[in-house]
Amino acid sequence: MEYLNVIAAAVGAFAFGAVWYIAMSKPWVKAAGIAVDAQGRPQGNSSPLPFVVGLAAMLIVAGTMRHLFAFSGIDTLGEGITTGAGIGAFFISAWVGMNYAFSMRPLALWLIDTVNAVVGCAIMGAILVLF
Repeated sequence: MEYLNVIAAAVGAFAFGAVWYIAMSKPWVKAAGIAVDAQGRPQGNSSPLPFVVGLAAMLIVAGTMRHLFAFSGIDTLGEGITTGAGIGAFFISAWVGMNYAFSMRPLALWLIDTVNAVVGCAIMGAILVLF
């Protein structure tokens, strides 16, 4: 059953990311410096690879969080959300921020991606403790 829990948590975070990046598509494309066509859509965006990699990454993060939660005794909704958000903010966003600083990426890009990491991990944490 734990496999289904991990899959549900990964899908929940992935779904939030889809909604978030649809809402933030124009600022994200601008901050990322991605070339767009005449209709404002990113050029060369026909590959499904980013979606496959994204879902695989969500599965890895959710599986790792489930393992961490089990060993730490995290089993309430509040603990799941708080710990998930903390992982997103203090592990994922910090590391991404360091990479973005060295690659001289704009702060706006980091902020957009950080919201996805923090909220996505909080969603994962909630799902992992609820099921």
